[in-house]
Amino acid sequence: MMLSVLSLGFLSFTSAAVLPRQGPVTAVSSAQINTFTPYTSFASAAYCDPSKTINWSCGANCNANPGFIPVASGGDGAVTQFWYVGFDPALNTVVVGHQGTDLAKLVPELTDDDFFLTPLDQTMFPGTSGLEVHNGFVATQARSAPAVLAATQKALSAHGTNSVTLVGHSLGAAISLIDAVYLPLHLPSTTTFKFVGYGMPRVGNQAFASYLDEHFPDLTHINNKEDVVPILPGKFLGFVHPQGEIHINDFGVWDACAGEDNDSKLCSTGDVPTIFEGNTSDHDGPYNGITMGC
Repeated sequence: MMLSVLSLGFLSFTSAAVLPRQGPVTAVSSAQINTFTPYTSFASAAYCDPSKTINWSCGANCNANPGFIPVASGGDGAVTQFWYVGFDPALNTVVVGHQGTDLAKLVPELTDDDFFLTPLDQTMFPGTSGLEVHNGFVATQARSAPAVLAATQKALSAHGTNSVTLVGHSLGAAISLIDAVYLPLHLPSTTTFKFVGYGMPRVGNQAFASYLDEHFPDLTHINNKEDVVPILPGKFLGFVHPQGEIHINDFGVWDACAGEDNDSKLCSTGDVPTIFEGNTSDHDGPYNGITMGC
């Protein structure tokens, strides 16, 4: 007897519930928390209009990293999310930032029945057979990918560094995570990468998460309190977070959660088991005093 899609989804959900994915959870020190502050401001700056980020004149977000040298910016904030690329001398890295989106628009994209996991395009992502991602996220990433790659190549050459840092919040973190697979495939093998994302939804399947775990060791995604976005789309639909979660609890303590989708109560998956127990007001922060937006 064939099971309905709904029944299969329910079985997947309950199976996940009886197979806990807990690992060690360790408190992050104040000194370690403060090291993320420049990246938080860079992620917030991605919400600013390209006419501002190209001149690095976007107010508090830009002032927080005053030495940053912009190389390129783009997007229209509607069809293509804002993005920028530049060089930060203080961190000696090229920074690639992608804009997030209005939570009222993002949640329906993560909960309705119009999205699905789709294989990565092997022209853009050669050698990644088996990796699947949210169809809407990868379509958005593709619209800016050629320009972002060209700007990153230009910035690396102009500033004599081999370091690239990818940042973003919300949808911007999802786009940057796909960049974390895309850019290393098209840049010199000597390039080193760092990813810092905030309020990031699940982006791809188990193979996608495992690929990042193996190939992208310097990856951190930070979730704030009962933010609902990091638990979407549901695991029962085949979506999995990579390793690298830091969860900020209700008392402002930052906890590093080992493994993928750690279901400890100190981590997002355990703290917010359903969307009904989430709080959308936690999505924009604050992250160590910084609230996302321009």
